[in-house]
Amino acid sequence: MNEPDTALDQRFSNPDATAAGWDETRRVLEEAQLSWICTVRADGRPHLTPLVAVWLDGALYFSTGDGEQKAVNLRGNPHVLLLTGCHRWDQGLDVVAEGDAIRVTDNALLTRLAQAWARKWDGQWQYQVRDGRFEQPGDGEGQALVFEVRPAKVLAFAKGRFAQTRHSFA
Repeated sequence: MNEPDTALDQRFSNPDATAAGWDETRRVLEEAQLSWICTVRADGRPHLTPLVAVWLDGALYFSTGDGEQKAVNLRGNPHVLLLTGCHRWDQGLDVVAEGDAIRVTDNALLTRLAQAWARKWDGQWQYQVRDGRFEQPGDGEGQALVFEVRPAKVLAFAKGRFAQTRHSFA
């Protein structure tokens, strides 16, 4: 992934604020234990739900069951927002990544992602890879589709120092 163009949005920042650097912003995405995804239903209504995501090679990855609302929504509209942060108003960094969710079916990449999920959550998320999807061992109903989101834009909202930063990718 290329380094983004980074700019502080003065309209929504304190006069003495500085932009959140890309390294700081990326670290929040990498370390997040929980994220939220916003998709769009066929009738235009938003759908927001929590999930776990992995940052790998410049993209965010998440999984979902084929019949879950977010998967249904993605069949009609791939545009998503992935959000994470600290849920405080006076400290921390909230991050919103905007992009398109593209289904991952390559078994080699899925294997790397399954390993990343296991590492990030100390082995609590164990996936096997079969036929272009994740499966949970011993669970016949545990099949999951995996999606990649390469951010087009990432917004970082620094609380306490009150700065809004935009990271744009060409």
